[in-house]
Amino acid sequence: MSLQMITVNNNASLIQPGFSLMNFGGQVFFFGQKGWPKRSCPTGIFLFDFKQNQLKLRPALFSKDSCYLPPLRYPAICTFQDSLELKKEQYIIHGGKTPNNELSDKIYIISAICKNNKKVTFCCTEKELVGDIPEARYGHTIDVVYSRGKSRCVVFGGRSYMPSAQRTTEKWNSVVDCPPHVFLIDLEFGCCTSYNFPELQDGLSFHVSIARDDTIYMIGGHSLSNNSRPPNLYRLKVDLPLGSPEVSCTVLPGGISISSAILTQTKSNEFVIVGGYQFENQKRLVCNIITVEDNKIEIQDMETPDWTPDIKHSKLWFGSSTGNGTVFLGIPGDNRQTLSDAHYFYLLKCGGEDLMAEEQAAFSCSQASTEDPGDSTPFEDSEEFCFSAEITSFDGDSDIDTYNEDDEEDESETGYWIICCPTCDVDINTWVPFYSTELNKPAMIYCSHGDGHWVHAKCMNLAEQLLIQLSKGSSKYFCNEHVEIARGLQTPKKILPLKRTPLKNHKKAPVKIITPAKKSFFRKLFD
Repeated sequence: MSLQMITVNNNASLIQPGFSLMNFGGQVFFFGQKGWPKRSCPTGIFLFDFKQNQLKLRPALFSKDSCYLPPLRYPAICTFQDSLELKKEQYIIHGGKTPNNELSDKIYIISAICKNNKKVTFCCTEKELVGDIPEARYGHTIDVVYSRGKSRCVVFGGRSYMPSAQRTTEKWNSVVDCPPHVFLIDLEFGCCTSYNFPELQDGLSFHVSIARDDTIYMIGGHSLSNNSRPPNLYRLKVDLPLGSPEVSCTVLPGGISISSAILTQTKSNEFVIVGGYQFENQKRLVCNIITVEDNKIEIQDMETPDWTPDIKHSKLWFGSSTGNGTVFLGIPGDNRQTLSDAHYFYLLKCGGEDLMAEEQAAFSCSQASTEDPGDSTPFEDSEEFCFSAEITSFDGDSDIDTYNEDDEEDESETGYWIICCPTCDVDINTWVPFYSTELNKPAMIYCSHGDGHWVHAKCMNLAEQLLIQLSKGSSKYFCNEHVEIARGLQTPKKILPLKRTPLKNHKKAPVKIITPAKKSFFRKLFD
């Protein structure tokens, strides 16, 4: 095993706990940034372009007939094949968190429909589900089993929010374990069926799952109800005859106590477990090698890599499998670092030169890793995101358009997850609706001072009715911080000059002639 440090040349702030990696024919793609996709990459999917120890994130495209795919964190993700004859690369994504901390219950299918000099175009479709639909969740797993020429998706575990009737403002984002039900999903018709087994007493999350043919092995996991990581090892077997599916669950010995681990495939029947946690505040630095043959699974300790002091002393770590026995790891950087250096990244190579291409359809696996410390108390439940171990490796190519990071918007300035003023009390991780207008994001109003900026209506003490009125009008608005300054900068009202009415020309009165008799009369009168 070898460990090397990686430098991310652009968009490093996007790589935070909660992301997933997808491997399409040797090209690895990043999915699940914390904020909404930026204008320069509306799909929110970036190509991982490795060159020696340098990594660049390059935006990918969606076809015109694709549905919108929100940037989901901690979803369940795995590969899928329509049929063994059709070698079409597809990924299934289920659940996960949106940037509003809402949970998704949707299922998406992503396929690469056009590859041109690393400019890959994806097609994303949403599958409608009927029947026993799995509730919205995150930190769970999804796998595909194949039996008698048919296939089914298997969903298990994860966490969800409290029922709406029990949620309060203080506990709006409190999560609970999902019931320990196993869901079978027929992707062709969207039919869902749930199964309950006495062997599965607790709902588990952030466990590891490995699927081979008609069998799924589930390892470890964290139970929120009793805050434990039991050494679980379950085997789910799915038979798909002409009638109803037959599903069985068996408890196997030899499990390990682990949660939020990363799984990568190194050989056709061999996997390596890296990372994770064995206790609430303790990382698991031991690696395990898993061998799956027929209906048997064997877990053994293996030689650990030479961890760097930064990795050893870090309380948090996260990552995902990039395929071909390689793991992409991240740890928080020094708090004094800039935003672009908020995390340090490493590539851990566990092997994988002996993978068999014909076995790709037989294996799939998914698991979860560390929760963003901003979303919950660190190590309270080791909330992580889901990964998928693939059998392909990187394919280097230098012929690609240069991507200019300066074209990106600064989410801290333009997004609604911002600190809008010194007294801003909107928590970017635990925001809850305050107005009826905040169904999708916090209500905001634009301050016209200077170059303009957005502020939360809640922080400005704006009543909802006033907010609606200001939003409809075209008049300028100034936030509490700039209203006095703005008043001082207002142009004085123009004073119109007084209107002076011009004098009118009056006609002269006729001149009267006084006779001498009248003159003598006036003299006598005044004498």
